[in-house]
Amino acid sequence: MRIVSGIQPTGNLHLGNYLGAIKRWVEMQAEGECLFFLADLHAITVHNSPAELRDNVRAMAAALIACGIDPARSILFNQARVPAHAELAWLLNGTARIGWLNRMTQFKEKSGKNREAASVGLFAYPVLMAADVLLYQATHVPVGEDQKQHLELARDVAAKFNTDFEVDLFTLPEPLIGKAGARVMSLRDGTAKMSKSDASDMSRVNLNDESDLIAQKIRKAKTDAEPLPDSVDGLEGRPEARNLVAIFAALTGSDAQVVLDRYAGQGFGTFKPALADLLVETMRPIKNRLDELRANPEELDSILVQGSARAAALGAPTLAGAYEALGLQR
Repeated sequence: MRIVSGIQPTGNLHLGNYLGAIKRWVEMQAEGECLFFLADLHAITVHNSPAELRDNVRAMAAALIACGIDPARSILFNQARVPAHAELAWLLNGTARIGWLNRMTQFKEKSGKNREAASVGLFAYPVLMAADVLLYQATHVPVGEDQKQHLELARDVAAKFNTDFEVDLFTLPEPLIGKAGARVMSLRDGTAKMSKSDASDMSRVNLNDESDLIAQKIRKAKTDAEPLPDSVDGLEGRPEARNLVAIFAALTGSDAQVVLDRYAGQGFGTFKPALADLLVETMRPIKNRLDELRANPEELDSILVQGSARAAALGAPTLAGAYEALGLQR
């Protein structure tokens, strides 16, 4: 099994990112050969500050390593250091169809009402996403609900290319549907996802938060006056209570009912301190490793350079095969 997955370099991660996806990535390293990349080429489909983008790539690499991605076991790199991503995307643009891209719901959502002002890159980036996985003959790609459509497009592009040019070049990747990561909601509004874009820093736990601040955020998290119920059904209509219970369950690798069996009938005056202690102990080693890495950008650059070299070597035969199938002389 060869697993390929990417993440936008948006700077520091928060608890929602960690419990929602990254914790699962760490577990995947025992399941197959993994390639994890920082999607800096995707990032430029909208305007970015160049300096901020460079910093974000390093920050995201540091966060992934601190969370448990091991560059010795997996290949960790950034797209821009592997030109084959962009090369293969251009080659696949001849196979992808405008009608396919017009059906991509994410472009409609991100471009909004002013589609004419959106960049060509924003429209065509699903083709780059296809190249990201097809380049490495990925057998599996972890996907959420918002990415299933893009994986289907990658499979369509691979199948059409193989058929049109009578080759057996591209592997058709399968979706990797493992156990779902926790859906972590805002600490200030249990109906909204935890997000870096929220104006209130108290709505989220950042990976670089100090222990005292983490405890404070949990202590001040929005809740209600009722004690915890004895069953999951009792959390219906109590989004903030459900969120804190879900966080506790995700941190302990259990489920909500197990948490409720332990804390049923108790109020948040008891539950919040227990959750805060658990969260602080979980985050402390991540924060310490993150600080070490952020203080040593040369180490981060070295890790990304080495990972990019490994990725480039792995993808070279596929890129060469695509050129040959198209009759392009190099």
